[in-house]
Amino acid sequence: MNRLNLITLGTRDIVKAHKFYKDLGFDTSIRGTESNPFIIFFRNEGSKIALYPIEELAKDINHNNPPKILNGFPGITLAYNAKSMEEVDEVIKKAAAAGATIQKEPKKTDWGGYGGYFTDPDGYYWEVAYGADWEFDESNMLVINDQ
Repeated sequence: MNRLNLITLGTRDIVKAHKFYKDLGFDTSIRGTESNPFIIFFRNEGSKIALYPIEELAKDINHNNPPKILNGFPGITLAYNAKSMEEVDEVIKKAAAAGATIQKEPKKTDWGGYGGYFTDPDGYYWEVAYGADWEFDESNMLVINDQ
């Protein structure tokens, strides 16, 4: 098992979350209707993302004893790897305009890069970062080389 195909984000308001991600520029595919979607898939490069009602996601894990839905930091971040510092700034500004809460304005990082963080309407943390030595493959996926 050496592949991650889909990341599903449980959302408290799937219509609001869908609008937020569309405003960020994601191309989406809806199962159901625009006003009452069952699940929303993203047609993005690399690993795929889906939005699904958080209560239904918890019940899908264990219908009789679903996991407790937490508030606050869930211990996971999602990342958008930019190809320039300017792109980091552009994405953070676009996220703010779409309704994100900026958690950390872009700045130089301890590891020599440049980045910041925002949260989406459901509180999921997104890192937007750039590294001068990063390489991308033909699918715009970050290349991770052995050192």
